[in-house]
Amino acid sequence: MDLSDASQIVLIGGGQAAAQAVQSLRMGGYSGKLVLVGDEPVLPYQRPPLSKAYMKGEFAEERLFFKPGAWYEDNDVELILSTRATRVDRAARIVELEHGATLAYDALILCTGSRPRPLPAKGADLENVYDLRGLGDVDRIQPNMVAGRRLVIIGAGYIGLEAAAVARQMGLEVTVLEMADRVLARVTSPTMSAFYEKEHRAQGATILTGARLDHLEGENGKVSAAVLADGTKLPADMVLVGIGILPNVELAEEAGLTIDNGVATDRDARTSDPRIFAAGDCASRPLVHYGHSGRLESVHNAIEQGKLAAAAILGKPRPPEDCPWFWSDQYDLKLQIAGLNQGHDEIVVRGNPDDRKFAVFYLRNGTLIAVDAVNSPPEFLASKKLIMMGSKVAPDMLKDTSTSMKDIAAAAATA
Repeated sequence: MDLSDASQIVLIGGGQAAAQAVQSLRMGGYSGKLVLVGDEPVLPYQRPPLSKAYMKGEFAEERLFFKPGAWYEDNDVELILSTRATRVDRAARIVELEHGATLAYDALILCTGSRPRPLPAKGADLENVYDLRGLGDVDRIQPNMVAGRRLVIIGAGYIGLEAAAVARQMGLEVTVLEMADRVLARVTSPTMSAFYEKEHRAQGATILTGARLDHLEGENGKVSAAVLADGTKLPADMVLVGIGILPNVELAEEAGLTIDNGVATDRDARTSDPRIFAAGDCASRPLVHYGHSGRLESVHNAIEQGKLAAAAILGKPRPPEDCPWFWSDQYDLKLQIAGLNQGHDEIVVRGNPDDRKFAVFYLRNGTLIAVDAVNSPPEFLASKKLIMMGSKVAPDMLKDTSTSMKDIAAAAATA
């Protein structure tokens, strides 16, 4: 369906995907009306710094915003902030907003993002128990980030470990609880998990794996301790919950769009309704380098899908689709991840983890499908290219640090 003559495009969401789609639409020549609806009171903003530099007070709030307010005015983008979209009427092509207002659309882009998975434990509603997802969350957490206070973090995923690193650098006593037998168990190899556990312990954090929370205790309405299933009681002045996220698909589901672990989209970010697109954390998309669909929680994914949706609406060629990539900053360690390691049958380590500069490669039937690179940009960059080419790479060559990644990539390209 050609939507290039749409008179009004509505976007729901104030994160990376919506901001990118708006910019791509205007840069692509769209001259109709653009309306962005966000449920937060601030301009569209980036989220990765929230658990890192912003929490430490080293990143001003204005720097979080993708564009200043004047840009939206100059580019004729109407912002409706502090407002929830409550319903999509596909037949009438109307978005209903809280308090009764409505918006007509010719094309609609859902960038509704995700929300923290709630803690299923007694005491989760106590004061000083926090999620870490939005700007408001960090603004509530920051006043309590005081040296000497006791922070318990539930969940040792990227967000939990990033917050642990910041808290230790700010002088808090930190305990991280992980139900699995190692940190980052869902996303990385035992080698990488052991490396990060060692690093956090060396920085003074307590890491407890195989630890199941039973409940939180409180005094005068404030959290005072985390109690484990084995009866261990951990005093806590504050608790941070990082046990994963849930895609915000309710609007799409109630509108009758196809849902498949997210709002199902095609390669152009188009949903089962040809006038509605979805991008970012809320969307499930074809992962063209892996032959199946899935939902990705990353800046790269949000940017790419925002561009794809804009191009499809404008009737322009589909932008290139990169392999998935992610990153995590903890202490002075930059972890860069390319690809998806699910289904690997071989792991190759390049370099020595003790040197705090190494990479872990994941292969399936000899083909490189993912890499985790710590303080190793060449391994990350070369692997992105190799993954996109579907290259087979000899494990012995990957292990050999005397052979440059540039030479490895060149050899694979001519194989």
